[in-house]
Amino acid sequence: MGSETELSFSKDLQLLEVKSLRGQSLQQKGQKRQHGERLLLPHESVYQLDFSQQDRSFSRWNVSLRGTGRFTGICQLWTPNLTNLMSRQLLEPICQFWRNAGDPEDLPLKCLEADIQEFRERIAELAKVRKVMYFLFAFKEGATKEKISCSLSFNKNH
Repeated sequence: MGSETELSFSKDLQLLEVKSLRGQSLQQKGQKRQHGERLLLPHESVYQLDFSQQDRSFSRWNVSLRGTGRFTGICQLWTPNLTNLMSRQLLEPICQFWRNAGDPEDLPLKCLEADIQEFRERIAELAKVRKVMYFLFAFKEGATKEKISCSLSFNKNH
């Protein structure tokens, strides 16, 4: 049995600023994005997850949402200092968690189990070789960054 470690997502403020300025610049100049370039939408943010140790196996998602809404996450296969945020570097599937209006808050969040499992496996594989992973999070249907708590738990391998 290994000891469990919880890793929290942290917002990448520098990358968010760069992407925001890029979008503003294109808009002001009346230009279009580069082929394949992914501009951030107002309800999206980039987060990172730092792996201080690669000798860990994925255990579980820790996601909570106050109120109703939808939270989606997409894992990214890129390093921001080497390349722009490009659509082709967003890995499928996406994870989705949500609570509909009228759903009791004490019930677990709804999710697409097959996609969550595949997303989990993708993270587990990348976590073995990456020190940092990046994620594009979108907050919809009433969900906001302030209403979401999301982290991942990993077990230490022996």
